[in-house]
Amino acid sequence: MCTVTYIPEGEKVFFTSNRDERRHRSHALPPVIYNFPNGKILFPKDRDAGGTWAALHENGRSIILLNGGFTNHISHPPYRKSRGLVLLELMNSESPVNEFESMPLFKIEPFTAVIFENGTLTECVWDGSIKHVAKKNPLTPHIWSSSTLYEPEVIERRKLWFRQWLDMQKNNSPEVNDILHFHQFTGDGDSHNDLLMNRNGHVFTVSITSIEIKEGTGVMYYLDLQNKNQHKQVLSIGKTTPVH
Repeated sequence: MCTVTYIPEGEKVFFTSNRDERRHRSHALPPVIYNFPNGKILFPKDRDAGGTWAALHENGRSIILLNGGFTNHISHPPYRKSRGLVLLELMNSESPVNEFESMPLFKIEPFTAVIFENGTLTECVWDGSIKHVAKKNPLTPHIWSSSTLYEPEVIERRKLWFRQWLDMQKNNSPEVNDILHFHQFTGDGDSHNDLLMNRNGHVFTVSITSIEIKEGTGVMYYLDLQNKNQHKQVLSIGKTTPVH
């Protein structure tokens, strides 16, 4: 939930998240398909609060969450509910963007939800006071880094790494293994700010979740870096709208 990339590639879309967490957080449950009132949703589950940071709906919709809005904030717990539960409410709604705009978010910690739906890409930010909705170009790759962990200059450095990696991929069509490699091994040797980060064992990357969406099928790849396990779960999805 702290580093996210979106990569459209031909008829596919790849949506990938590095989850950076504090040492005291429980290990998450690997991805499972759950039944919700508005359909089946595939996601890894946070044991502590029951929510998630990355999810795929059987209608082809996908949402990934980052902690924080545009800038770092001071946490003021207790909060009314976890941001991961808010993500599931968005996923289970008729329209996640409309739901975000109408749902009450008082006493919810700031977050950024990146929503891919019907060939469109939308960034929804709750900064603790105001909601912000911005359309993103779904035909171009994007990278986000959580403002709660990364200073602006580090975020810009990570964008540079992403552009350099994309340049190296120009003559090839990146597949999920290439993207997972980027999320694991990119950086300049600064373990505090590399994509696979570790800040003296107190905050570190605990997992990587990658979602591959194509016509008729969604696949979630989950690397549990704490237990050194890998999981793959397939979800049949209905007809999706091409990226446009």
